[in-house]
Amino acid sequence: MTPPTPDGPHPDDPHPATPYGTPDAPRIAVRGEAHLEVDPEIARIGITVTARGKDRRTALDDLTRRNTTVLDLVRSYGPAVAHLETGAFSLAPEPTRHGRTERVRTYHGTVHHTAELTDFTALGELATRLADLDLTRVDGPWWTLRPDSPAHRQARRQAVHAAVQRAKEYAEALGTSLAALIEIADIGAEGPASFPPHFGAARGTAAYGKAPGAAPDEAAPLDLEPQRQHIHAQLNARFTMKPPKL
Repeated sequence: MTPPTPDGPHPDDPHPATPYGTPDAPRIAVRGEAHLEVDPEIARIGITVTARGKDRRTALDDLTRRNTTVLDLVRSYGPAVAHLETGAFSLAPEPTRHGRTERVRTYHGTVHHTAELTDFTALGELATRLADLDLTRVDGPWWTLRPDSPAHRQARRQAVHAAVQRAKEYAEALGTSLAALIEIADIGAEGPASFPPHFGAARGTAAYGKAPGAAPDEAAPLDLEPQRQHIHAQLNARFTMKPPKL
C-alpha cells in the first residue's frame, strides 16, 4: 500500500480524495437532473420466417420462397423502412426414435430479420401484412430514439441548467453568490455508479402468420400508437462561492 504524502494523496492512488473548499473559496457540490418525455423516432419489428418439410431440400425450398416473399414485401415500403437486416438462419432436423434407431422425422427452418421504420403510418399496415403470411411471426414494435437524437442533447443541457440553478439557490440561502465553476461530470464518469432504469423499450408482442388454407382476404391494418420515450440525464457539478457572512 502506498503511504500518503504530507501534501495529500499519492498521485498513483486510483481514487484520490475529492478536494474540499477553503474559507476563502467555499465549495458547493450539486447534482443536476433532467427528465424529458418525447415522441419516438424509430420503431423496430422482428420477423421470423418458418418452414417445415419431410426432407431437407423441401424445407429449404419452402423457407427460401417464404423468405423472398417477406423481403420483397418489406422492401416495397421504400424509404419508410430505414434499415433491414438478417439476424439468424437455421435448418435443423427433428429426430424421432424407432426402437433402437433414430430417424429424422421432419426438418425445421427459420430466418430472422429486423426492420427499422421511421414512418409510423406504414408500420401497422406492414406488420399486419407480414403476420398474414404463411408461417411468419412478427414481434414488436419496440420504440426508441436515434442515438444522435436532439432530445439527448436537450436533456443534457437542461441537466446543466438545473445544476447551476440548484447551486445558486444554495449560495443565496447563505446570503452570497457563486464565484466559479470547478467541474461538471457525468454520473459514473469518476467511478462505479448506479444508472437510472432504461426507458422507452416497449414490451414485444407476437403475431403469427395464417395457416395454409386460410381466407385470402387481407386483414385490416393494425392501429399502433407510438410509445412516448422518457430520457433521464444526470450530472455532478462543483462550484466555488464567495465567502458568506455566517
